[in-house]
Amino acid sequence: MELACVCIIAYIMDLTLGDPKWLGHPVVWMGKAIAFLERKVYGLRFTVYGKGLNHKKIAGVILTIVVAGGSFLIAWTVIRIAYKLHPVLGLIVTIWGAFTTLSIRGLGQGGEWVYQALAKKNLKLARKRLFEIVGRDTKNLRRKGIIRGTVESVAENTIDGVVAPLFYLFLGGVPLAFTYKAINTLDSMIGYQNKKYKDFGWAGAKLDDIANYIPARLGGVLISLGAFFFKKDGKNAFRIMLRDGRKYHSPNAGLPQGAMAGVLGIRLGGINYYRGKKINKPYLGNAKKKLSSIHIKESINLMYLTSVLTLILGVFIRWLLL
Repeated sequence: MELACVCIIAYIMDLTLGDPKWLGHPVVWMGKAIAFLERKVYGLRFTVYGKGLNHKKIAGVILTIVVAGGSFLIAWTVIRIAYKLHPVLGLIVTIWGAFTTLSIRGLGQGGEWVYQALAKKNLKLARKRLFEIVGRDTKNLRRKGIIRGTVESVAENTIDGVVAPLFYLFLGGVPLAFTYKAINTLDSMIGYQNKKYKDFGWAGAKLDDIANYIPARLGGVLISLGAFFFKKDGKNAFRIMLRDGRKYHSPNAGLPQGAMAGVLGIRLGGINYYRGKKINKPYLGNAKKKLSSIHIKESINLMYLTSVLTLILGVFIRWLLL
């Protein structure tokens, strides 16, 4: 049960401390490493028997292998060395590593700050705070667009920052959770469908799809289950997830968003702008209710409850395997 205890302690630490800015964060280091390696491999050329290959795709595969594999090996090596120096030191390093893979409080605070700005009717501040947690353009969004963007972000990041890290922590400890965070960071940096990254980011994006496949479905189910605790329509959440969750180009992002839309009785999706480019996303859910800032609060509450359910499920499964 040591791994389960590590996960519980890391979970409590994340809820208590969030992401302290004074403390170095592995995801920041991963981002810097990815940016450095991208500069080194992006321009490489590959030939076989004199024939040119898809240089960008091969370079992207190399980058993905190095980043994902390197993250696993570094985490495993550091923890192993720490345990050899002293068991207590090893445990401390393991707990710290597990703690850094979670973003529960940070996600909740990000949504809460947007909510507070809207409560003050400060749309400029709300747009700025939303921009800090999403990848889309926010400078021209109106109130409903800000609310929709925040709810969608909370729903999607419930997987990336909560369910998936806990899933991989329980499955393979800190090294596997670090590998997941590296893959997720890689996708967020180079997984764009544009001229520069369409081929170069292909491997990172596909690996991120694979890594999130189970967590996205597990998270969608747990969001639907969590609806019952708040006396909301969990059956509708599950139905909308199954009906609309696979409409997105991504095989995973629509599932938690569909479940969240079903729980709240709202419609998500629609027109978004990314770096000035208009993207029309499929609608998820039925607009039974008008978008309101209270839906941000409700989505955050569902995220926290989903994190608790994921933790309980992980501890229970580890106990069964003993």
